[in-house]
Amino acid sequence: MMRYLLMLLLSLPFCASAQRQYSTNNKEAIKFYALADESINYQQYEKAAELLKQAIAADDQFTEAHYQLGAVYLYTQQYPEAWAQYLKTIALNPNFNRAVYLNLGNVDIMLGKYADAKEALQKYTSFNEIMAKDRATAQKLIADCDFSIQAIQHPVIFKPENLGTSINTNADEYLPNVTADESTLIFTRKIGNNEDFYQSKKLNGKWTTATGLSRNINTPDYNEGAQSLTQDGQYLFFTGCMRPDGLGRCDIFLSHKNSTDWDKPFNLGPPINTPGWESQPSISADGRTLYFVSLRKGGYGGYDIWKSTITDKGWSEPENLGPNINTPGDEQSPFIHPDDQTLYFSSNGWPGLGSKDLFLSRKGADGKWQKPENLGYPINSSGDENGLTLTANGAYAFFSSNNLKGAGGYDIYTFELPEKLRPNMVTYVKGTVKDAKTKQPIDADVQIVDLKTNQTIFKNVNALNQGQFLATLNVGKDYGLNISRPGYLFYSENFSLSNQKTGKPFLIDVDLQGIEAGKKSVLRNIFFDTNKFTLKPESKSELEKLIVFLSINPKVIIEISGFTDNVGDAKSNQLLSENRAKAVYQYLVTNKIAAARLTFKGYGATQPMASNTTEEGRRRNRRTEFKVVSD
Repeated sequence: MMRYLLMLLLSLPFCASAQRQYSTNNKEAIKFYALADESINYQQYEKAAELLKQAIAADDQFTEAHYQLGAVYLYTQQYPEAWAQYLKTIALNPNFNRAVYLNLGNVDIMLGKYADAKEALQKYTSFNEIMAKDRATAQKLIADCDFSIQAIQHPVIFKPENLGTSINTNADEYLPNVTADESTLIFTRKIGNNEDFYQSKKLNGKWTTATGLSRNINTPDYNEGAQSLTQDGQYLFFTGCMRPDGLGRCDIFLSHKNSTDWDKPFNLGPPINTPGWESQPSISADGRTLYFVSLRKGGYGGYDIWKSTITDKGWSEPENLGPNINTPGDEQSPFIHPDDQTLYFSSNGWPGLGSKDLFLSRKGADGKWQKPENLGYPINSSGDENGLTLTANGAYAFFSSNNLKGAGGYDIYTFELPEKLRPNMVTYVKGTVKDAKTKQPIDADVQIVDLKTNQTIFKNVNALNQGQFLATLNVGKDYGLNISRPGYLFYSENFSLSNQKTGKPFLIDVDLQGIEAGKKSVLRNIFFDTNKFTLKPESKSELEKLIVFLSINPKVIIEISGFTDNVGDAKSNQLLSENRAKAVYQYLVTNKIAAARLTFKGYGATQPMASNTTEEGRRRNRRTEFKVVSD
């Protein structure tokens, strides 16, 4: 709404320059009024306010001075003072200027007086000679009033908690981002006119004192802010303004975290960045889609939200999110949740409680964004709400505000998000990769695949942080994990979340075995129907990994080994395990792996790796392995 307000005030001339006949004959009052008009022309609003007060002191019935002082207060966001001046103007002359009712409606909304605002705005729209754009503005504000009156009657639960003095200071802190495991928080702090990044670690449930992020990113001469942290905390997309390596006023940059520091950031370049203004990035959980805000051509009015997807040829031409998200007003601060189905953002174009409100939109079955939902009162207020982010599990939100009692300026808060406003449930897998012999952390390629679609949803190629990785997983699907490194057997794991109703994380330690005769690897993503030996389609990604392994290690000879649980008779289990091992063998041969490099054998239930007394144990015993016969 602030954009509407400023556009309106700039389109309405201050009274002194628009008329010469005044409601006063007091020369002293007119003198001060004329001086105030000159100060306004030079944007000296504080001085103008003092001069107008002197004009009113000379003649309290000076209608133009009261109206002009109200306009100055409104422009400088001193709403209670503006409200008093507009009421005085109307009391002196109800027909002085129809714009006073539009301005009063604006002020009432900013003060949360929605019924009064609606009355003033309806009075304004009752006039015939109104420009179409101003009438549209008034009608939009009336819709805001109707929405706000209903929202206040049906409040949502909202109990914000200040993150405390380890994060918040008397400076402004805002735009918080947290990793999926909630161990690291990165936010923007503004000291004077300089914006820099700060980070804090969570130890024993408490945030440590925030420190500057990195000299490779923070600069003394330019502003860095509006960032998006990948779920594993390894990549930082951020906004840099007026930098020498920029293409426009503000551009989007990227930095990668190495083992000791952050790398020097680089400009993402075109087509994402232009000679215009690009800012406020939000990266999807798979790292492939970047949402951001831009003023580029082709939008719906003011600031719009756009997206671009990374391809083999680089970032795609940005696509506007369309009229279900963007309006003739401003849409900003997008946050795409790791479920990739729920988008949170701020807007003054959709019905709200004043200034910018927070909204969410969900993807429909057709993959398109649905019309947004206001997060409600009192999460949203007559003030400016902006910059909402969520934890991966969707239960808690982070935001900044200067409307609550904090350390000073904008502070960062957290609150539990009402159930109906939460995204789809997401969990995460966090692991450490080590050499099986030395137990030292090693870098490796980590890939997670949606087993139903065979699409890669996470990939981190040989760029782990001291052997660690972290990836988010949507509850309701099944995933296969594969970890590989040259000279080692690959490791696989399965995460079956189809029927899971909780977001409990997976914490794993992975010991990679060197390629040596006798070493084994369990193929946890090879699937068969019960008592059947036909490979299921979900097995494809694992089989392809095995083909790649054999292709880059052409001297390796392996045995495909099949195993069952102890349900049923031994003879049937032996035959079933052998047929399943043979099915994998035949798939490999069909895909041009030399038969001379392969053998297969069934072991039935003779080599359990877990107890057969539980379903989970039996599930782990029903497995396929490969064993190195010769390297």
